[in-house]
Amino acid sequence: MSARLASGIWVSAYLRRLQLEGIPAYVIARGDETAGAVLVKLAWMDGRARAHMREYDLKTGTRRWQVLCEGCEREVDDAIARQRGFDPDLWVIEVEDARGRDHLGEME
Repeated sequence: MSARLASGIWVSAYLRRLQLEGIPAYVIARGDETAGAVLVKLAWMDGRARAHMREYDLKTGTRRWQVLCEGCEREVDDAIARQRGFDPDLWVIEVEDARGRDHLGEME
């Protein structure tokens, strides 16, 4: 089993990666620095959005990004608010990119 990177460090690295591409991203909610889960919202800037969360795959022992919800940005925001209600230690990052770039595949 490999060591898991602290959430605050992962978030900083992710924001820096997006910054290098000129993709705006913001911390909407700060979670636990060490072990908080991370949710990433991608807003296409046209009223649509998608939210991703990392899940642990018991079969492979790996973590991967899964779509929590997708559609109207207001509905996605409501789903994120519900997740925050379940988990107050949750980090929420908002990425704004009309081309849909979030680079999550690079950030395992």
